[in-house]
Amino acid sequence: MSEALIRHEPVSDTPFVAEGVRISLAPPMQRHALRAHNAEDLEGLLKVKMPRKIGASQGGIMCLGPDEWFLRSEVGTAIPTGEGLPVAVTDVSERSICLIVEGPRASEILMAGCPLDLGQFAVGQATRTIYETVEIIVMRAAEDRFHVEVWRSFSAWLWMAMTMAARH
Repeated sequence: MSEALIRHEPVSDTPFVAEGVRISLAPPMQRHALRAHNAEDLEGLLKVKMPRKIGASQGGIMCLGPDEWFLRSEVGTAIPTGEGLPVAVTDVSERSICLIVEGPRASEILMAGCPLDLGQFAVGQATRTIYETVEIIVMRAAEDRFHVEVWRSFSAWLWMAMTMAARH
């Protein structure tokens, strides 16, 4: 029976376009919350170099804290669980969606509800923050493009808030 279920995303799959900004739903992806006291343990498990500086991102992995990373990968990518190692690898793929905010007004639209000066963010910089009262993870993917991870349950509200800010 579950094979017959159709997933409906909480926001429109039609991009919102206003002067200087485009807000769209990113393609589906896998997401994993990673925790470890030593980044080397995760590097050995995942066979990749982990970003060490808080706020840095590299190869789809964002360093959000001294022992916390967020991994985004293509759907179907095999991610080891780390069983038996001093790490936590938690699949949070269904918890969040990603909104892409791009164009010359992208940082302005995000700063309408976010307390950070995202205009000063370097490309590749990522952080956990809020948009008004909603927790988000924001990463600057390009000079005029941001990826915004938001919990699925708050995404419709965030979409409405950002599109309203874009209209003004």
